[in-house]
Amino acid sequence: MSHHETIRKLEPTLLWNAFADLNAVPRGSKKEAAVTRFVAERGRKMGLETQVDSIGNVLIRKPASQGFEDHPTVVLQSHIDMVWQKNSDSEFDFDTHGIEMRLDGDWVRAHGTTLGADNGIGVASIFAVLESNTLTHPALECIFTVDEETGMTGAKSLDPSWLKGRVLLNLDTEQDNELTIGCAGGADVTSVSSYQAQSLDASYVGKKLLVRGLKGGHSGMEIHIGYGNANKIMNRILDGASHRFGLRLSSLEGGSLRNAIPRESTAMVYIPKQQLEGFMAWFAQLSAVIQAENVVTDPLLLIACESHDAMPISVLPVSVQKTLFAAVFGVVSGIYRMSPSIGGLVQTSNNLARVIARDGEISVMCLARSSVDTERDALSESLASILSQLGGRVTVEGEYPGWQPVPTSNIVQKMSSLYEELFHEKAHVAACHAGLECGIIGSKYAGMEMISFGPNILGAHSPDERVQISSVQKFYRYFLETLARL
Repeated sequence: MSHHETIRKLEPTLLWNAFADLNAVPRGSKKEAAVTRFVAERGRKMGLETQVDSIGNVLIRKPASQGFEDHPTVVLQSHIDMVWQKNSDSEFDFDTHGIEMRLDGDWVRAHGTTLGADNGIGVASIFAVLESNTLTHPALECIFTVDEETGMTGAKSLDPSWLKGRVLLNLDTEQDNELTIGCAGGADVTSVSSYQAQSLDASYVGKKLLVRGLKGGHSGMEIHIGYGNANKIMNRILDGASHRFGLRLSSLEGGSLRNAIPRESTAMVYIPKQQLEGFMAWFAQLSAVIQAENVVTDPLLLIACESHDAMPISVLPVSVQKTLFAAVFGVVSGIYRMSPSIGGLVQTSNNLARVIARDGEISVMCLARSSVDTERDALSESLASILSQLGGRVTVEGEYPGWQPVPTSNIVQKMSSLYEELFHEKAHVAACHAGLECGIIGSKYAGMEMISFGPNILGAHSPDERVQISSVQKFYRYFLETLARL
């Protein structure tokens, strides 16, 4: 029996079958046309009222079960897009292939790519409720949003008159003992500039520098762990070598998505022949130092130097590469400030997500997050100021608000009590540093009570993403009991 067939037989079968069906559909952020059709067709096949808005969000309504007709309507919400990340040695086309899932003990993961449990398990859980004829629940409005991962444009585009319910269960938290009642807002800070490439003579030797094997992960939920940032590590090497050995940069590509901690970076460089021996010795020494610095968080970090002889030799001007290295050094990446009022919560951070220099253009992309919108804006201005050194266009856009916690709300009190009743321990009620759609949705629907919860998902936004089977079962039991009590 294949991994996919075995996964479909896991309990609860309605949920895992829905997840397997969903993972057969390509659904990258901003490429949700196919999955929007899939969700809408599934709703209509169930005979349920189904609507699709102009951006691709889907709303499916299900009437209350018998005896719950007088209960207030509840909104269930998950996003249908996923982060597309793969290992560099994985030949996988996200545009055409479904996710290749596999079992690993009590976990489901993918083969060399992200799994899409974020937020596919939430979507599948809602489908399982919609498809069941035996569950008890109030009237449901089920919202499936697009593009959560790269801008939250789905949530931003929701029609304020679309939803009638004023209690929302968001199924996008990644620890099964946690009830999330607040989150950070964010903003994209992006610099794009140009340069006139120069040529070198044959007195230089070509080298390909590689940074590989970093954990990466979610730039909100995992920023506090201190995982290495490939862009920062590569920049440290390039800047040091340019000062000591006259390194010239031909091209650079590091990181991928704005909300994924960069795992990999590749640089094509040229070293003066007379400096090559000294460079190689220095490179080996610095690589060992950096690996030692990161051995706890990133034990598989690989820093390598390979030969290459691409011709003709085309490089950035010295002044441009100097400014680029200085700017990347100056950009904070990681925790900027811890919350002074909530212990252990990252209040403000930045992810130096992407650094590219090639074909006459340099682009640097950051995602600034904060649970305090004014502090997010101040950090964004600081980043923009640093990146303006590159002389191009710097934009701050895609801002979305944080979600302010209301620990005394009825839904928080009810679900906290229920968790303790079912599992004989207290739930961890907290705000998180990730960006959730609740902040945007709450700004559109006055008085909406909101809470976010979900199963254990590790390594989201990286090829190491995995979801715990036993935790899904625990979460789903809690989810169903919550619906029966509302």
